[in-house]
Amino acid sequence: MRESRILVTGAGGFIGSHLTEQLVRQGKLVRAFVHYNSADHRGWLEESLVASDIEFAKGDIRDFDAVSRATQGCSVIFHLAALVGIPYSYVSPQAYLRTNIDGAFNVLESARAASVERVVLTSTSEIYGNAREIPIHELHPVNCQSPYAASKAAADQLGLSYQRSFGVPVTLVRPFNTYGPRQSLRAVIPTIIAQLLAGDSAIDLGNPDPRRDFTFVEDTVTGFLAASAADSLIGEVVHIGSGTDVSVGELVSQLGRLTGRALTLKLDQTRVRPAASEVDQLVCDSAKLRLRTGWQPVVTLEEGLRRTIQWLEPRLAKVRAKEYSI
Repeated sequence: MRESRILVTGAGGFIGSHLTEQLVRQGKLVRAFVHYNSADHRGWLEESLVASDIEFAKGDIRDFDAVSRATQGCSVIFHLAALVGIPYSYVSPQAYLRTNIDGAFNVLESARAASVERVVLTSTSEIYGNAREIPIHELHPVNCQSPYAASKAAADQLGLSYQRSFGVPVTLVRPFNTYGPRQSLRAVIPTIIAQLLAGDSAIDLGNPDPRRDFTFVEDTVTGFLAASAADSLIGEVVHIGSGTDVSVGELVSQLGRLTGRALTLKLDQTRVRPAASEVDQLVCDSAKLRLRTGWQPVVTLEEGLRRTIQWLEPRLAKVRAKEYSI
């Protein structure tokens, strides 16, 4: 990476804040694009220990002018700004189209105009739907089963088209299920932990059977950085994941063991996806990233769960543990 500024969109969010902080710790000049709001709040970076070393740009990823201004003087863009909750995409599909597709266009067109050296676009394993083969490699067919997945698949194709049509140096990073400190209770691991810490022995959840490949956020961040530094990955899709999977029900049992508590799963129908929209299993084949960059995940699921519990416990009073967040 040229020693000029790096732009991170969605920098105030879960993965984006961890990535931004890691870049600062590496001595990079970082511009954090955060969503403008009347409270002037910068998301998770509001309480970051390195906030004073970050340049903040405020705006809306759907606003081309704001994105274009933020891109000026940057050599690398990590694009993470998105709407990511699957259940809310059933409620407001158009919001996902406008944010995820228009946002990707704004980043790509701004990068093209500014001759940016690398654009790292964030995809999702959800675009694969129910897998035809396990583990899932980068050439697996796309089978979107939610409006969220469809919006991300469209953004992915737009990014690859900009690389092929205009030579914009795009790398498409596709993380599987990232978890860890700062993740919203919309995700399954923090919602289980929050209910557990609130003293509940019966954990309200949806379908306990789907299996996911969970990767701790620090490993996801190192995967982003490794992919961004590999010239062989320009114009390529690359996966980040552990290669192992666990069911939602097994997560409940494992968290019970970690805390010495007997937990049971209580089915909450409001949390169940439409039958044809549920994705049964996602397991990552990350051989491309490992072979081309040497990346390896280092945090085990047990260690990652312990660290997530430790982070969430002192913040329990600020969350609504039993409320279903979409």
